[in-house]
Parts: sequence; structure tokens; C-alpha cells
Amino acid sequence: MNHAATLPQVERVEMDELPCWRIRTAAAELLVAEQGAQILSYQRDGEPPLIWLSEQAEFRRGQSVRGGVPVCWPWFGDLARNPAGVRAMREGEGEGPAPAHGEVRGRDWQLLDIAKENGAVTLAFSLLLPSGGLPDWPHALDLTLAIRLDERLDLRLTTHNRGSYRVALSQALHTYLAVSDIREASIEGLDGLRYIETLEGWDERQQSGILHFAGETDRIYLDTPPRLDLVDPGWKRRICLEASGSHSAIVWNPWIDKAARLSQFADDAWQRMLCIETANVLDDAVELAPDQSATLALCLWSEPL
Repeated sequence: MNHAATLPQVERVEMDELPCWRIRTAAAELLVAEQGAQILSYQRDGEPPLIWLSEQAEFRRGQSVRGGVPVCWPWFGDLARNPAGVRAMREGEGEGPAPAHGEVRGRDWQLLDIAKENGAVTLAFSLLLPSGGLPDWPHALDLTLAIRLDERLDLRLTTHNRGSYRVALSQALHTYLAVSDIREASIEGLDGLRYIETLEGWDERQQSGILHFAGETDRIYLDTPPRLDLVDPGWKRRICLEASGSHSAIVWNPWIDKAARLSQFADDAWQRMLCIETANVLDDAVELAPDQSATLALCLWSEPL
């Protein structure tokens, strides 16, 4: 039997407590959880994974899985570090601290459609919001994520304001990328950019040359170009990320000490991953007038060195 003739294939699977979808094309496999519309893993035939998933990942209701591509929305990171307009959108501060990275990673999304065309598969997810919005974020927005797998992986996160007033939000596609050894990896495309060094007083600095890694890294890069490349000599490849609707990116690796404190994270896992997060943060935050939409998009692929 010619199995290639039957591809692409889409299969519903259970990962512990989480319903997921496994997509198989002629050259790649993708795993996506309905919760959070979170990509969990992505691998092309004959290559190491492009998307990293923790060996200690837990597939539990109501919590984000460590690795993959969590969706951060309608704010990124610590809400208190977001622009005033984004902070003002949250109500009910007396109910407790705002969860890091927003409200949607551990919520149910609905699979709206599966489309197959010319060997590619597209999944369309919509966030299932209560009629009045989120409990502490009662605004009338529609949020959808389209995931397309063919020769490349394409993500399109679209927010539509169906309310009667302007809204502000920050967001990110929190992409965990797999590397052979972070100490040998580097990022091209950041030279000359301003960045916020969050580990040292949130100072603004300027990148000089290619970014290499020798310790914990948590930086917000500003006015980023459309394309960034993660160069991995150990696996003789570069992972290419091409963004649209975004002019900011976060680069993160916990290194040794912080890795030991993270949940769902092996003590040595910092060696095998790097986050390059396509984002709208700080001055790049999104404002939407009534009936206006905005799309944050990422196209990801690999090339040999």
C-alpha cells in the first residue's frame, strides 16, 4: 500500500487529560492540544524536532503544557509590566494577582474546521469565551488561531473587536524551539536592535552583532525585522522565523539556576531549548477600534547550514 497517497491524515488522540489532534503530512508531524489551541510538538521527517516539548510535560486540565507554542493573550508576562492601556482593561484586581501571560493558555478552544488541500492541512480554532468575556477581562472580542502545516508551519492569531469601544492588549506566540546545545546556538537578525534587559533593572540596551548564549537570557527586542534565524551548528541547520503583525520579540532561556525551579522542566533541559517569542509588547501593544481586527502571524521552517 502506498501510505503517502493517503496523506495528509488528522487523528484525534488523548494526551492524559487533554484532547489533542495529530496531523501527519508526507514529510512532517504536528501535535496540537485543544486546550489553549497549543501546538505541543512539530517535527519534519529525518530531522530533530523543530518545536521543543519538555520531557516532563504534564497534560492537565487548566494548566499550560511546558513547551510547544502557548498563546499569551490578552497580556504578556507580568500584567504590571504592560502598558497602562493594557493594564486598564483588566477589572477585578481585588480578586487576586493577574495570571502571567494572560487568561487563555489553560482554557478550552473550539476546533472550527479542518481543511485539507494539496497535501497541506489547516486547523482553525476559536477561543470559547463566556458571553460577557473573561471574568476579569469583560470585553467583547473574538480570538481565532489558524494553524497550517505544509512545507512550513504557519500560525495566524487574529483578534476581532466586536464591542463598542477601543481595547488594548499585548500578546505573544511563546515558541519553544529545539536546539542541540544552547551554548553553541546563536540568533541572526538582532544586530543593532534596542532591547530591554529584564534581568538587570529593565534597562534599555543595544545588541551588538550575533546573539550567543552563556547564561540566563530574558530580553525584549524592539523594532524587530520580519525574519530571525536560530543557527544550530550541532544539528547543521537554521530554524527560520518570519513574523508579520509584530515588531517585538522575546528571547528566553532559563539556564541552570532557574531551570531547577521551573515546573515540568528537567534540571538540564535548558541545554535543549530556546524561546523566540513573536509578540506585540510594550510600545508594540495592539489597540483595536470597534469592528477592527489584528493578526499576529508566524511562519517557521528549517534550512540546512
